[in-house]
Amino acid sequence: MRKVILFCLSLFVFGCKFYSFTGASIPENAGTVQVNLFTNDAANSIGSTFEPGLDRDFTNAMQEVLLNQTNLELTGVNGDLIYEGEITEYRVTPTTATAQQTAAQNRLTISINVRYINTNNEEDNFEKRFSHFYDYADTAQLQSVKADAHVEIFERITQDIFNQSLAKW
Repeated sequence: MRKVILFCLSLFVFGCKFYSFTGASIPENAGTVQVNLFTNDAANSIGSTFEPGLDRDFTNAMQEVLLNQTNLELTGVNGDLIYEGEITEYRVTPTTATAQQTAAQNRLTISINVRYINTNNEEDNFEKRFSHFYDYADTAQLQSVKADAHVEIFERITQDIFNQSLAKW
């Protein structure tokens, strides 16, 4: 009986190295993750604007998701898993109109182009665009909702990236 308990316990302990309770399937030979600075190229997209500090804030949000949902160690170079890319869009657009032809609601959209590289298994690599939005009332200024908008958008985009790369959703 004692051997059975030890065997089950060892399966649990060693099995957790490659699976986390968040649904991540960590590649078998991956121990480190590298998140390079996501450059802010939003100003290069027509109708999009440049938001200072967005590159740093998004990179930090991506690092936090990976550290909180995996047992991978963050490294600055030679990571087993590498995330990098560009912020390609930061745009405010009206979403609904009033009878007076003015916006009743505005939408902030952020798009990120992501390259995921698994240095141990090239079949997992991908490059993909992720995007999400935040709607706010026409009576609000972007400055007043920006902090909440960024948090919500970053949570959605980083979770989508995590799911695509490690949860395989």
